[in-house]
Amino acid sequence: MKILICSDGTPSAQTAIDLGGLLAGPLTAETTLLGIAERSEDEQPLREALHTQAQSLRQRGVSPDIVVQFGEPVLQIVQQTSKSKYDLVVIGARWTGAVGHYWRSKRTYEVIKAIQPPVLVAIGERKELKRFVVCTGGKEFIEQAVKFTGKLAAAVGASVTLLHVMAEPPAMFADLVRMEENVDQLLQSNSELGTNLRRQKRELDRLGVPAEVHLRHGIVIDQVFEEARDGNYDLIVTGTSQARGLFRHYIMGDLTRDILNRSNVPVLVARAGPPKPARTLWKAVKRIVWQAVGT
Repeated sequence: MKILICSDGTPSAQTAIDLGGLLAGPLTAETTLLGIAERSEDEQPLREALHTQAQSLRQRGVSPDIVVQFGEPVLQIVQQTSKSKYDLVVIGARWTGAVGHYWRSKRTYEVIKAIQPPVLVAIGERKELKRFVVCTGGKEFIEQAVKFTGKLAAAVGASVTLLHVMAEPPAMFADLVRMEENVDQLLQSNSELGTNLRRQKRELDRLGVPAEVHLRHGIVIDQVFEEARDGNYDLIVTGTSQARGLFRHYIMGDLTRDILNRSNVPVLVARAGPPKPARTLWKAVKRIVWQAVGT
């Protein structure tokens, strides 16, 4: 595995260095420490800072290559990931101090949308990575992200929770939804949701990763953070899919953006496969009716 850790040489970048080291060591990853200076006069201070940051990685058994680039940071990260194929890119978030939150700049979102590798946003200080939660949405196209998360979890000895949040249903569908409230029943069912979650859990089982499936009801973003608090997770994983068409950028939905804005733990924005064409409303209704009739 190849990991790119990005730094501007400031103390706030140390969270990205530390988080990258937590993964790069157990993964025995080939690691590059990319320093970016927007002005040429910042080169010497940047190189000195990178030397210190690289030393902290070596203490974790990681020997990084140091690369220094000049110019607009997003463009430099795009160019670096285009020149060399990376499996993961780690970027930092700045501590605001006054309100106790981390600040995600516009550049954070631009990097996530512009580059191909998964992006790990270093939020908060982590001494270990032992509990991951994946916001699956119960969709098939998220399986690529689940598999990547499983590889990271296997390396660091972490457990993974697959979280699916169901919106509160209209009263007329309440009985149908209750059939899927029990996790065991859901995983044994032939429903699309049950089939997808069952396949995702089996992939984690195959990788030797302790895995659970949790279901919640309500507003998705609120339930994600209730789960995050209740589970005391070290990492939240969400997915993005690649846009169709000429420009192969990644789509960052409102949920991913909200998670990044509100999280106080690291967030992995993993890459999902292209979603299948959406069913029409009529087809979806017919599927629900046939499932009800068949039970």
